[in-house]
Amino acid sequence: MEEQDNQSLELQAPDNYTGDDIRTLDWKEHIRRRPGMYIGKLGDGSASDDGIYVLLKEVLDNAIDEFMMGFGKQITVDITETGTVSVRDFGRGIPLEKLEDVASKMNTGAKYDSKAFKKSVGLNGVGIKAVNALSTSFIITATRQGQSRTIAFSKGAILSDTGIVATPDEQNGTRVEFIPDAEIFRGYHFEDHHVMPLLKNYTFLNTGLAIIYNGRRYSSRNGLADLLKEKMDSDALYPMIHLKGEDIEVVIAHAEQYGEEYYSFVNGQHTTQGGTHLAAFKDSVGRTIKEFYGKDFLPADIRNGMVAAVSIKVEEPVFESQTKTKLGSRDVGPEGPTVAKFVGDFLKKELDNYLHKEKDTAEIMLAKIQASERDRKAMASVTKVARERAKKVSLHNPKLRDSQIHFNDPKGDEELKASSCIFITEGDSASGSITKIRDVKTQAVFSLRGKPLNSYGMTQKVVYENEEFNLLQAALNIEDGIDGLRYNKVIIATDADVDGMHIRLLLLTFFLQFFPDLVKKGHVYILQTPLFRVRSKKGAKRGAKKGAKNDCETYYCYTDQERIDAIDRLKSDAEITRFKGLGEISPEEFRDFIGPDMRLDQVNVSKEDGVSSLLAFYMGKNTPDRQQFIINNLVIEDDSEIS
Repeated sequence: MEEQDNQSLELQAPDNYTGDDIRTLDWKEHIRRRPGMYIGKLGDGSASDDGIYVLLKEVLDNAIDEFMMGFGKQITVDITETGTVSVRDFGRGIPLEKLEDVASKMNTGAKYDSKAFKKSVGLNGVGIKAVNALSTSFIITATRQGQSRTIAFSKGAILSDTGIVATPDEQNGTRVEFIPDAEIFRGYHFEDHHVMPLLKNYTFLNTGLAIIYNGRRYSSRNGLADLLKEKMDSDALYPMIHLKGEDIEVVIAHAEQYGEEYYSFVNGQHTTQGGTHLAAFKDSVGRTIKEFYGKDFLPADIRNGMVAAVSIKVEEPVFESQTKTKLGSRDVGPEGPTVAKFVGDFLKKELDNYLHKEKDTAEIMLAKIQASERDRKAMASVTKVARERAKKVSLHNPKLRDSQIHFNDPKGDEELKASSCIFITEGDSASGSITKIRDVKTQAVFSLRGKPLNSYGMTQKVVYENEEFNLLQAALNIEDGIDGLRYNKVIIATDADVDGMHIRLLLLTFFLQFFPDLVKKGHVYILQTPLFRVRSKKGAKRGAKKGAKNDCETYYCYTDQERIDAIDRLKSDAEITRFKGLGEISPEEFRDFIGPDMRLDQVNVSKEDGVSSLLAFYMGKNTPDRQQFIINNLVIEDDSEIS
């Protein structure tokens, strides 16, 4: 969109281009005009990578850096229902005379000096300034040796400064309180199921650290092993392999599941898109295990069903974007080895030694690898035919209307890549409406034919034998794992009726069965579309006349309560339409429903959800139990008001 806007401005620009047209933005104005450069996408808090969580993380990172340097074992985090955030650490406290500079001068900080912050998360002096500029209220207080200083800002501009004063607070540290700007983060709200994983990850990566969140205490004794236990849906096949070294920690397990699942970190930063350290881990773990058994196993067979976490510490890390989701560093430090050699040497020694000592674990791992090898060979002929079929139709795939930018494009614009999505629709009518008004740069459409197969309890062979699943897998480019995922968001867009809900469940079953990491990494969403249109009867009649302007007051309602509220506004002059399917919504009406403000529900799963038992109950062969459940929970909707 920005490229199109620039082209439009260029066409309209006057010929008298002079020096007066050149201007320099100050730091806060630049951040507010181009927030995506600093925090990625904006969002409203419904997704884990929305901007408000990046703001929280930027403040937390500074507190974590203090802990990593050996100061302050506790951090207090409070988030109110109205969206006010406060973070208090008990580290050394920012030097009082430099408090204003740290909070409001770009490229200012202590982290440029590796002696002060040897292996810090943030090194460019931008993070906390972005929080300041993008908040309507930003108050920072530093306390050191009985003295403190508090400065209040709004949108980056100073409102007040206490100067250096005496304080009765005997605990050193820094407190930051901020309120995200609602003009930038429209309709924002913090959701616990996005905040909690962020905070817990900090405790998993920093044993001995306690985070008090809204009065509840979180800490970890076993580091990454605790993280893996939290993330795994089923039990590990053998005791987790937990290896620690200087500046590296690794946990490895196998489970009875398809695909691979990894959690990678650098200096405490969750690198959700991996990077050089994860690539080195995947290569090295496969090679080390292969050499240990002395068999010519394929890496894919070794890693099938593997769940692992890797954390390394790097001096002056280089990330591929300001949001720090992918490590680009090739070396662990100015004088250290490459990341690949550092990780490889560690695994070669420690993992090999572990497997020699723990023979029972080695035998169970071998059995799992051999089972994966047998399954792959049994599927070889089916897989080959399916790949060839998918390759042939990929150039002229009638089911896929592709987008121009992709999530795995190494040269693509980070903000556009974050916006890339694919709508999985049922039937041609719904896909036709979306296709006509979608943003072709970032939005793709995949059209299903009827209801997908119920894949629960089936082997991976069904993914290749079933044409719908095979083509969907090819469209997403996830056959060899989600590293090649072409779209950041995979959006299930089905009708708001019983059939639509069934299709939604069938697709979720497919993803959870064969590509669980696609869901666990937060890429799967449900599109919420309006159930009702409530509009003025008089305006609707005027708009129905040929050539008449349809300017009637119209409300699109996603819930019964929104419908009731809309009827109350229009009183007796209300015409109510119940949308039974997406195909009934015109392309022009659809424009807002899949635009910047589209309503999405991210699919989240945790161990507490009991995914395996949920799938068994809702998608298994226990039909009588489900029928009784439906009878016990049946709610009859009253449609008497709908015309």
